[in-house]
Amino acid sequence: MAAGRERGGGGGGAVPVPGGGTEAVPVPVPVPAATRLRAFAWCREFLAGSWKLIAPDEFGIEPVSGGLSNLLYKCWLPERVLSVGDEPRQVLLRVYGAILQGLDSLVLQSVMFAVLAERALGPRLFGVFPEGRLEQYIPSRRLHTEDLRDPDISGEIAVKMSRFHGMVMPFNKEPKWLFGTMERYLKQILELTFPQEEQLKKFNQLKMYNLEAEMRSLRDLLESTPSPVVFCHNDVQEGNVLLLAGREASSSDKLMLIDFEYSSYNYRGFDIGNHFCEWIYDYTHHSWPFFKAIPENYPSREQQLHFIRHYLSEAPGRRRDASPEEQARIEQEMLTEIQRFVLASHFFWGLWSILQAKISTIEFGYLDYAQSRFEAYFQHKAQC
Repeated sequence: MAAGRERGGGGGGAVPVPGGGTEAVPVPVPVPAATRLRAFAWCREFLAGSWKLIAPDEFGIEPVSGGLSNLLYKCWLPERVLSVGDEPRQVLLRVYGAILQGLDSLVLQSVMFAVLAERALGPRLFGVFPEGRLEQYIPSRRLHTEDLRDPDISGEIAVKMSRFHGMVMPFNKEPKWLFGTMERYLKQILELTFPQEEQLKKFNQLKMYNLEAEMRSLRDLLESTPSPVVFCHNDVQEGNVLLLAGREASSSDKLMLIDFEYSSYNYRGFDIGNHFCEWIYDYTHHSWPFFKAIPENYPSREQQLHFIRHYLSEAPGRRRDASPEEQARIEQEMLTEIQRFVLASHFFWGLWSILQAKISTIEFGYLDYAQSRFEAYFQHKAQC
């Protein structure tokens, strides 16, 4: 999960989930007048064509989702207005909100989004401005947690991830993101306090884990674990994978990765291990703390091997002539690599969630979620 993750497609209201995202529900939510006017102006300026021919009261807009980091809106032209050229008739407006990243990060995100769009690996980009951007609106639905266990879907996610990892991007290629981000989070956490007694009690329990020493131990383990540095998505969870509308269920190209806010050069093991962790967590739980952890849903060895084999089938430099013994060795090494980087996923999102408990305005059990992730961390550590 990431501070930029968004959940839910279509219009309607929203239920908060970790990362500041939401799950769409069919409850009408009015768009504030000021937001409508700003959206209308952005569409006129960046899309032009028929968008310059309509009046503000003809402009269609509805919320898709919202949260800590982004607010999403679907904008569209009225049916009676004919297209002038090849301008899109509907777009997704992303408005940046309160986020953990700075301005430099937003610039990098825009560059990344544009490059991925050019390579047909992400939605098209129609406009970028300081407050947000205009993206292609793609008829689709986001995956649900249970979809991740579907062998066809799991295999295609593996292929998409492998292709993503094979890209050469114009960014710093040192794997600084993982521990650099966690160190920044931890520094902020050490300065936190909570006014509410219940929150403070939970926070103090989390601090008893001695997070500074634990992170040093984790760094030592991972630095001794071979894992290729590749361009990683870093948040391949169900809400960041679209199931495209109109594609056959048997199609091998029915999914699209989205939301690249945390993408960077990083260790391959983190991206895969983080994805496996997401099999456990259901963020559509409708009562406090608004998530449910189901540890038994973590992928079995066979499910992991299914993913790994599809991943390797698309990996750059793959050896098609590897003997069964060599293939088995490669697979076992990847299983060990992933198992260790699962620790980094639990630790990363545990830290992230503590910060969200302080700065997020949505109703979600962030400290409960942090506790769940750290408990999973120590349970998993005992197996490594």
